[in-house]
Amino acid sequence: MGTHDQQVTEYLKGFVTEQRLQKLTKVLHERTRYLTVVLEDLYQPQNASAVLRSCDGFGIQDVHIVENYNEFLPTKGVTLGADQWLTLHRYHQDNENNTSRCFNALRRKGYRVIALSPHADDVRISEVSIDQKTALVFGAELKGLSATAIEESDGYAKIPMSGFSESFNISVGAAICLYDLSSRLRRAHSHWKLRDKEKIDLQYQWLRNSIRAVNKIEERYLRELNSVSEED
Repeated sequence: MGTHDQQVTEYLKGFVTEQRLQKLTKVLHERTRYLTVVLEDLYQPQNASAVLRSCDGFGIQDVHIVENYNEFLPTKGVTLGADQWLTLHRYHQDNENNTSRCFNALRRKGYRVIALSPHADDVRISEVSIDQKTALVFGAELKGLSATAIEESDGYAKIPMSGFSESFNISVGAAICLYDLSSRLRRAHSHWKLRDKEKIDLQYQWLRNSIRAVNKIEERYLRELNSVSEED
């Protein structure tokens, strides 16, 4: 973000309350990209929405959405606006294996991909190492993860079950996993925190999400800035 953009950000701060600004700052301080979530072909809107709320609640900034067969359509009444504070990365290219595209993109950014699925080499979620950036992959309701997701993951994890049910609902399972890993991550070190530039960029986006008619406000301010620059 350049000087011009920083000026716009400072200007927009004047259109939110001090309480809102303090909240944005506090949440930014707790956000992380060290841990991220991949959702493959979820088709139940309520589940998709609940996972987004959990990501926001546990400070996970990025959610990667794979749409090979099912369109991701969260329900606004369930997300309660959580999706506007998250960065959603969608993979829905026609005639492509979007799961592979997603995994490759994550690995280029230094992530290890862990599939939440029973597997011969799986470990308990509490045993998943947090020594590097990690992407947790959750599959579609009933069917679970695709063969591609299983084959191309770097590791596998499960949530131990003590009852008759073989698995948790995906939204519950995601919340359990995020609580475990994010709690351990925050206790272990500070590498999980966002870089300063990331905080600045997100603050700008969140301010825009908080202000009505923000496009008109920003356009007017930019015209004023350009006018001053021309006079100089």
